[in-house]
Amino acid sequence: MKKKSIDYSKQGRTARASGARFELKVRALFKKTNWILDKWTNNIDLEKQEVVPAKRKYNPFQKMLVVGTGFPDFVGIRRFEEKYDVIGIEVKKNGYLSHEEKLKCKFYLQNKIFSKIYIAKEIKDGRKTEIELIDFQDKYKNKYDKLEQ
Repeated sequence: MKKKSIDYSKQGRTARASGARFELKVRALFKKTNWILDKWTNNIDLEKQEVVPAKRKYNPFQKMLVVGTGFPDFVGIRRFEEKYDVIGIEVKKNGYLSHEEKLKCKFYLQNKIFSKIYIAKEIKDGRKTEIELIDFQDKYKNKYDKLEQ
């Protein structure tokens, strides 16, 4: 029997496309609930402990700079009585954050840049996909204070 060779470039292409489609679904969900969403184009420099503009990535195949490398993916704004509620939304199909991403979430919450950070996770029910929103503080409440660089 011949072993099938894995085409990693095709696998990466389909994974990126799937992630982009899921981001659109998350955006549509928040739009239905009267949130104003925008792409967050900043990041955290953990060494300097400050917010910095995200670096743009160069795509050599399309000969252009790609926007959208900030963390979290979206910033959501909604008016609540006389105040505004500002949240961060990170879209992860598997729902898991890396250690560095957890540190960045901790920084955003401690410095009151965002009031909450949600992780949008994909839940599959057959061919239908649902979106589960996980509050960062609820999921990592035991580990939240212990997170260090």
